[in-house]
Amino acid sequence: MIESPCIKVCVIDPASGLCTGCLRSLDEIAAWSRLSPDARRLIMAELPARKSQTD
Repeated sequence: MIESPCIKVCVIDPASGLCTGCLRSLDEIAAWSRLSPDARRLIMAELPARKSQTD
């Protein structure tokens, strides 16, 4: 099981639509428990690039 990237800082940035804590979209957060491990891995792989775009 791929763990959630949630760090309990749940604030959605209005400009990007991403959570400032975990960098996932609301749709990704809502679907996380239903996603396959492969789908979760894909999202997790995208998070570092999202972080560099928000810095």
